[in-house]
Amino acid sequence: MAQQAKRSPGRPKTQTVEAPVATKTKKATIKRKEPVLNHAEYEIIGKGGLVYMLPQKGVTVYDKEKDTVREMRYCPNEPSIWTDEQGDKSVKQSVVFREGRLFVPKDKPNLRVFMDTHPGNAKNGGGIFKEVNKTLDAKKELDKEFLLMEAVSQVRDKDINDLLPIALYFNVNIDANTSEIRFNLLNIAKKKPKEFLSAFDSPQVKARATIKQAADYQIIKMKEDGCYWFDSNSLIVSVPVGQDSMDVMVRFCLTEKGASVLSSLEEKLERLS
Repeated sequence: MAQQAKRSPGRPKTQTVEAPVATKTKKATIKRKEPVLNHAEYEIIGKGGLVYMLPQKGVTVYDKEKDTVREMRYCPNEPSIWTDEQGDKSVKQSVVFREGRLFVPKDKPNLRVFMDTHPGNAKNGGGIFKEVNKTLDAKKELDKEFLLMEAVSQVRDKDINDLLPIALYFNVNIDANTSEIRFNLLNIAKKKPKEFLSAFDSPQVKARATIKQAADYQIIKMKEDGCYWFDSNSLIVSVPVGQDSMDVMVRFCLTEKGASVLSSLEEKLERLS
């Protein structure tokens, strides 16, 4: 009897291992409660002493709605602050700041209106007291800080060639080394960040820088009576008596008539570089 050949066991079956499914990590939500103001707060501008009584006698305000000047006073038992709308038995009450502060609770809306309408309020042009708005004050300070940071970052990140027109505008010596120019601009950016940032988008700044360099390189000359081409001594624009020649030249170069002069100055300076 023929012997059967043994079969090769072959490759063992491979098991398919599924890759683990990545699960999204859910960000933890931090709950917070924003403060709810139940009162208004006012403070005396300057030194008010321990106790300060707000003047009420003869206090008048222009009422826009009625187009007339009206007298006002605070009477707790009256819904209106206007004297002509109050009853005969109205009792006036003193409004007193203690240690320079006055807190007006939510349940005294007429006192709030009185304080907001009072001519001594800073928002109405007065100089006696102002409302304390911590949220608004914090936002103002935050905006100021962000503006300062943006101005400083421009000094740090901008190419020096982009900073040179700004330097010329602020009378910074551009013949100094790069670090010194940046340092001087940094001081300017810190002192007046808003003006510094607006200079980057100002056509007046660019024109003034071009004109100043053209004068430094004797392409033009600036005199009290006018601005002239240096080589031909021909007049570019006359300067009225009492006006600054640089200011007049800048304004002229930004007009349709003076645009060709500005382009010519830029081309001449380009050839010198």
